[in-house]
Amino acid sequence: MNASPELSFEDMLRIRLEVLRREHRDLDDAISALEAGGRGDQLTLRRLKKQKLCLKDQIVKIEDQLIPDIIA
Repeated sequence: MNASPELSFEDMLRIRLEVLRREHRDLDDAISALEAGGRGDQLTLRRLKKQKLCLKDQIVKIEDQLIPDIIA
């Protein structure tokens, strides 16, 4: 059992990706709840949606790093 206790760069990216996906899901749930309940003002909803879009951009960037482009 000579396994290194340190994580590889790829492992760190995968962990970060999962955290971002969870945050994205949570924001989606929060936005849906605010829209359904009619409690959210438009500015708050717009900010949450912008934050969600930013998370999605980060997710795509990490996925691109993890999944190599295969040119057929």
